[in-house]
Amino acid sequence: MELPSNEAERLGTLVNYGILDTEFEESFDRIVRTAATVFDVPVALVSLIDTNRQWSKAMIGTDARETAREISFCTHAILDTDVLMVPDASRDERFAANPLVTGKPGIRFYAGAPLLTPDNYALGTVCIFDRRVRRGLDPHQRQVLQDLAAMVMEMLEFRRCRRQWERQQTQR
Repeated sequence: MELPSNEAERLGTLVNYGILDTEFEESFDRIVRTAATVFDVPVALVSLIDTNRQWSKAMIGTDARETAREISFCTHAILDTDVLMVPDASRDERFAANPLVTGKPGIRFYAGAPLLTPDNYALGTVCIFDRRVRRGLDPHQRQVLQDLAAMVMEMLEFRRCRRQWERQQTQR
């Protein structure tokens, strides 16, 4: 499994957001519902890549809140700042033998836009997948997926700043 070159800093930044293992929240759920509708896919996630797992803050179309990092598609998506698109996972050498492709849920199409912090750390993705092969996303669709990821990051930034402010208030 390939790791980002800034993995230690990325993980430290992820922890500082204080989002891991929190409850579902309507604002994040709204993002995945929108993604599933706009892209007409059965599954959409807001996922975060932790040390050994992919953990979902929001999800639609699946009950798996976390997945082992080594089989996660999003682990590959955080290696770049652009959308990762996999039109047919069964024909992609990175994923053809992946149990998420060969077994349930039978992923064929995947697209994930990285959640990029202001310091350019990729914490996870807004991702969509389908059980059928697709051509991919056109430039407009790619932009929509990136915009949804940017909205998630704005929510995470707001939460982080609010937590920081609350800590400062309790120290007074």
